[in-house]
Amino acid sequence: MKTGCLVFLAAFVALGSSWYGFVRGPLRQLGGEKQTVVLQSPDNWPPQRTGEATLGLQVYREYGCAACHTEQVRQTDAANEISLTSLGDHKPQEFRDYVQSLMITPDLMTASNTIVGNLEKWNGEVPMILYSGEDGTVVSTLAAKLKPVGVKAEAGVVAIGSDIRRGWGLRKSVAADYLYDEPIQLGNLRAGPDLTLTGIRDPDVNWHLQHLYAPKSLVKDSTMPAFHTLFELRKKIGGEASPDALVLPKEFAPADGLEVVPTAKARELAAYLVSLKANAPLYEAPFTPPPQPSK
Repeated sequence: MKTGCLVFLAAFVALGSSWYGFVRGPLRQLGGEKQTVVLQSPDNWPPQRTGEATLGLQVYREYGCAACHTEQVRQTDAANEISLTSLGDHKPQEFRDYVQSLMITPDLMTASNTIVGNLEKWNGEVPMILYSGEDGTVVSTLAAKLKPVGVKAEAGVVAIGSDIRRGWGLRKSVAADYLYDEPIQLGNLRAGPDLTLTGIRDPDVNWHLQHLYAPKSLVKDSTMPAFHTLFELRKKIGGEASPDALVLPKEFAPADGLEVVPTAKARELAAYLVSLKANAPLYEAPFTPPPQPSK
């Protein structure tokens, strides 16, 4: 009897400790999560969503969007990278010869085969990646050698992984990204693309509204169902379309005299999708943002 009690007590302690470590502990940690600071910026991350986008998260949950989409970008590694962006007054062969002459520099010798190999495949177009790897010294040394001769190059840290290559994210997802999400919609199946960066890829609310009503009108081979219940089909007043009616291709448009108008839920869901912009470099997920196009 005494042995049985000890076994039960030991099992209870083991299971209780496991539960606390895997469930209660992380919940307490995330419950105390606060905004973090964006690298090399005074801004905080994540920004607070608008009321419409916050309501849209509940619509996203109601319609089970997480069953086919994820909001979690995976990253396998990071690399120091330098890219040639302008040759200035130099010709491609002159630049190739100059860089090859730099390979006797001690800090560049370990990466000489990589750099020379990239130049051998180069057809003269820019931008072109000169080096991408673990050694940050190679990047800084190469940048210092190129600047005095009037050649422009951009150096930075880039995230690596299949999700990054697909354009689904600029870096891995971290706990801070979900600070204002209740519930968190990570998802577990990618029947459709990851949506972490959809607000950057497709920033137009009207695009999302049309995509929700008629996915194949924008993505020909889409397997996403049409969410007609988020829209109202009604008669045009005086034969004129309402300002907020969808502009649809002929094959997806309703019959003459009718129009498709988004409901409040449709607008909230679209606002939520546009708010998904995990594009800030953080201490726990660094990367160098791509340069903004000049206006």
